[in-house]
Amino acid sequence: MIIFNLPNLYKLKDTLKHHGLRNRLVNVLIDKGIKDENILSAIQKIPRHLFMDSSFEDFAYQDKPFPIAADQTISQPYTVAFQTELLKLKIGAKILEIGTGSGYQTAVLLELKSKVYTIERQRELYKKVKLFLPKLNYNPKALIFGDGYKGLPEYAPYDGIIVTAGAPFVPKPLLSQLKIGGRLVIPVGKDTQTMTLFIRKAEKEFEKHEFGDFRFVPMLKKKN
Repeated sequence: MIIFNLPNLYKLKDTLKHHGLRNRLVNVLIDKGIKDENILSAIQKIPRHLFMDSSFEDFAYQDKPFPIAADQTISQPYTVAFQTELLKLKIGAKILEIGTGSGYQTAVLLELKSKVYTIERQRELYKKVKLFLPKLNYNPKALIFGDGYKGLPEYAPYDGIIVTAGAPFVPKPLLSQLKIGGRLVIPVGKDTQTMTLFIRKAEKEFEKHEFGDFRFVPMLKKKN
């Protein structure tokens, strides 16, 4: 059993029960078509219940999204796995994450040995996750408070960009910050979103693929 000492929070434990629940979750994801063994291994390892409010701890390993602070959600594990699989990550890949949220997706990317640059526009979440992730030994290259529509041009170009909120349109700065061969995974739409993959084939050429409907909280421009 592992006990994590988190500032301003009660002690949270990662028990054998939690490990068993994660094993069950991994089997659910396999049944739903997730094939990447490294992603499955990351989800099996990461204590998702620690990324959630304690009142949801008993539900942490259901394949469902749940509320977190600032009217946001921690994404459904299948969605996390599916988006990550679309990135086709290699060890050391330089990844920009738009929407740090709870930090769970960030942790998955870090478990896959990516170099992660992540941006969050909700100040409450930004402050919380900036303290929280290092306590679990997850350390992105940069965690920035800012507008995800602009990306992080100072660290570009990226091997991959993942957007974890529903975008009404595809921000051009994100496309421009991809390397040639880089992949942008973004849910596009208003009420429901179409999971969309853009692959940069040349300076002004992008290949587009769509992968069905998902539902995300909206990606907003205003910071607070």
